Amino acid sequence: MTASLSEIRLRVYYEDTDAAGIVYYANYFRFLERGRTELLRALGHDQNALMKEGIAFAVRSASAEFLKPARLDDQLVVASGIAELGRAQLTFAQRIRRDNELLLDAKIRIACIDPAAGRPIRMPRALHEQLSALPGLSR
Repeated sequence: MTASLSEIRLRVYYEDTDAAGIVYYANYFRFLERGRTELLRALGHDQNALMKEGIAFAVRSASAEFLKPARLDDQLVVASGIAELGRAQLTFAQRIRRDNELLLDAKIRIACIDPAAGRPIRMPRALHEQLSALPGLSR
């Protein structure tokens, strides 16, 4: 994985699990979304402010390797980094672990869109330049 730029911690709640007390697979994507949101926030970009500027991000593709299950009451760490950067899209490299045990390895490709039109747009130059300066990017 590319260098982790952001880590968040979260606990698995009953609502995150299936009848066997194991995290339901789709909920991992919710955890990953929180990780991406917090990475952008750490860089000084609030999603609400971006929306007001006519900038939003939409998932274009997602790939995940589910390696081991997370269970009720586990404390997890979602690590997020940026693996690739284009003018209108970027790919996040993300991992979820419990202590030092890797549970999930994912790549999420995100498109920058105009939320009103629902069409792809180029990232604002300042945001693109800031992301370009981050370590570990494939260009």
